[in-house]
Amino acid sequence: MTKFADHDAYIAAAPESFQPLLVQLRAQVAKALPDAEEIIAYDMPGFGFGESIIVGYAAFSKQCGLYVSKDAITAHADDIATAGLKATKTGVTFSPRKPIPDGLVGKLALASRESLGR
Repeated sequence: MTKFADHDAYIAAAPESFQPLLVQLRAQVAKALPDAEEIIAYDMPGFGFGESIIVGYAAFSKQCGLYVSKDAITAHADDIATAGLKATKTGVTFSPRKPIPDGLVGKLALASRESLGR
């Protein structure tokens, strides 16, 4: 498995069609969590404080994912459904055909931070 030095390297290695989504996602999370550090954990880019990961994201072959706390997913389940996106206990999947709305990214990032006490 490839190890990535930073967010830029991860995004550059992602499928080309997902790169603009990942750039936008990164910007929206950074805007929502301006004091968080950009980190690489579990071979994925994320934002956090020290060892605490608040938000992570990833690109796969057919979709991308935004990973937050389970409480953030629960709190915004209606918003996720309204956006036509699918959620797991800790993530929301999206694609170029169905991108994740910027406002939802911010809500999920802030809710994840709050639920993790950071």
